[in-house]
Amino acid sequence: MSAYNFGPNHPMSPLRLDLTAALARELGIFELPQVEVIPAYVASDDELATVHTREYIAAVRRVGEDPTLSDHAHGLGTEDDPAFAGMHEASARLAGGSLLAADAVLGGSVQRAVNFGGGMHHALPEKASGFCIYNDPALAIMRLLDSGVSRVAYIDIDAHHGDGTERVFWEDSRVLTISLHESGMTLFPGTGFANDIGGPNAEGCAVNVALPAGTSDAGWLRAFHAVVPQLVAAFGPDVIVSQHGCDSHRDDHLTHLNTSVDGQREAALSIAALAEKVCEGRWIAVGGGGYNVVSVVPRVWSHLMAIAAGKPVPLRTAVPETWRAHVAEKYGRVAPLLMGEDADTWWRSWEVGYNPSDALDRTVMATRKAVFPLYGLDPWFD
Repeated sequence: MSAYNFGPNHPMSPLRLDLTAALARELGIFELPQVEVIPAYVASDDELATVHTREYIAAVRRVGEDPTLSDHAHGLGTEDDPAFAGMHEASARLAGGSLLAADAVLGGSVQRAVNFGGGMHHALPEKASGFCIYNDPALAIMRLLDSGVSRVAYIDIDAHHGDGTERVFWEDSRVLTISLHESGMTLFPGTGFANDIGGPNAEGCAVNVALPAGTSDAGWLRAFHAVVPQLVAAFGPDVIVSQHGCDSHRDDHLTHLNTSVDGQREAALSIAALAEKVCEGRWIAVGGGGYNVVSVVPRVWSHLMAIAAGKPVPLRTAVPETWRAHVAEKYGRVAPLLMGEDADTWWRSWEVGYNPSDALDRTVMATRKAVFPLYGLDPWFD
């Protein structure tokens, strides 16, 4: 998977995947008896074409075969998505990982599957965008639908709006897309506001919570719990697909949110519990953004995998010394001592009241007013 590499100066470093896999291995997650690690495969053109245009797939192949080319019409060879040798194969392998996850859940051999190398949620059917070439969450959802699943809920907690996945299913009432992200007023891609609720044939099937810059764990989790559980329960999906970009962390240099590793672990626990409640535990989780590649990404995604395996890692667990030594020796970086940050993740329930003078509450209420009535829910009290 680390062949998905835009170059040494690009924020999306494949180092984050290497260090995540190494940390999960040192923590014993991959060796748990209920865990199976399966290598991803390169998705075929026919599989990719369930979401992407044939013309775009051919363009990715062409640029990957000759990285001196650029194709800005398809978003390739740009500053965000530089061309690199083998671009098609590397991108299609990330997609293949999420398709494998979908197939495992469809086959009934597992309830939960994780592809931490996936989460490329900005990719559009006809164009690369925001470090994303092929939209693996959308491909996994389409695989579920094409295989007879009636309804899928997609929950995106990346700091950036999940615009590509939302676009694919904008007119599809079988898919509920919920994106909890920093407001487009301050962050790429500049979209995803409360009144963006889906196309005429799927009103209420796109849900957006545009968080103010600076939102911390308390506000982030308050917003999540004021919107996500109610709508997912009302929608009644057969499977939940979630995107766990961890760039909302306070130490991520590309965004302006203020969450912690502890808060993101709490969100993953909440999604796992929601899957148990509404769809018999069927849950596919993918990675996404995350640019603090030593201190944040490996811990957050290791927590995610442990939660999916039903063996959450306590926050006060020591980071394995072998992994810390590996980070120091190979990369010259100082790794964290614990799997958590001793953050305060207390959040105020919506039931205690709405504060109109609070910017976070105003954005949550805007989303609830736009969507809740479409599900028979009261935006003030439910």
